[in-house]
Amino acid sequence: MNTLTPHRHIRLWHQPKLQPFQNPPRLKVKPLRLFPLNSSNHNSDSTTTSISREGAEQGIPNEDVRTLARFQSRHNNICVLQVSRRADHPLAGSRLLLLDKPGNIHSISHLFNPLTSSYLDVFATLPPIIPSGPIAILGFGAGSAARLVLHLYPKTIIHGYELDPSVISVAREFFSLSKLEQQYRNQLSIFISDAIQSIPTLEDGFYSGILVDLYLKGSVIPQLQDTNTWKELKKKIHRNGRIMVNCGGRCVESEDPRRDGDVVKEETLKAMSEVFGEDKVFVLNLGGAKEEDSWVGLTGDLPDLKGWKGQLPSELCCHVDMWSPYKYIRERPNNKRL
Repeated sequence: MNTLTPHRHIRLWHQPKLQPFQNPPRLKVKPLRLFPLNSSNHNSDSTTTSISREGAEQGIPNEDVRTLARFQSRHNNICVLQVSRRADHPLAGSRLLLLDKPGNIHSISHLFNPLTSSYLDVFATLPPIIPSGPIAILGFGAGSAARLVLHLYPKTIIHGYELDPSVISVAREFFSLSKLEQQYRNQLSIFISDAIQSIPTLEDGFYSGILVDLYLKGSVIPQLQDTNTWKELKKKIHRNGRIMVNCGGRCVESEDPRRDGDVVKEETLKAMSEVFGEDKVFVLNLGGAKEEDSWVGLTGDLPDLKGWKGQLPSELCCHVDMWSPYKYIRERPNNKRL
């Protein structure tokens, strides 16, 4: 099995008209890198078991991709793609949500499997290491993270925040979000609003955990490089709560060439560490090789790894051993896992 490295039911206003696109661009998977999930050695020398890195970087041929919708919303360049099951590629049979011109993949859906083989699966490892209570997803996208969390932990209460109403509209039409909302109508709430400004604050925080997947125009939003943002987010979680964030990396391609993915990732983690403390921030690199890195950050003390694994399905246990203290990563120029 390979992993790829690359976001309250309310009534929306006018639903966007979803236009088919006859000649889809050649899909590339630059934001989502491959490494062998079943290997015990997750270093940069790892190779995939079913498809070469070279083949993955060449993208998926046009004949294996069908565009279901493509339009410009107020906030995003929205494209929904269906990958043929016949495609010789790890994304075969999947439905993808792209939200920017470079084609970074923001949501992945497989018909019969809630696992995405992406950083979104790492997000689903959060519930066992946080106190009981609601989880916020900032940058809800098409609901891939929420779907997997609810599949694994059906009693979880999730509040999803998404800035773009068109993204939620697309999610309901093409990614079965309406069905998910109906199935978990007492647990899943979706809010169309600015995620950082809208989530509630209580004296001891409101959320047990927060998943942060906030991108705009192919880059982690600038607010996440600001310590003031993390100070505000810290107020939103319980004393023993945690925040897990998709920090991007070299694998992410921005519409603005000045927004280098590696620099943005470093500035995001630096801002987090200044607020939570260097010894309270851990990082996981899904990409492996230096030019392919894709990083996830986690706040709080390092959990009991054995206990953490014991509460996860076997498919996700491999991620537990991949975390490293951020302060050690900063001191190691080659960014290798400890």
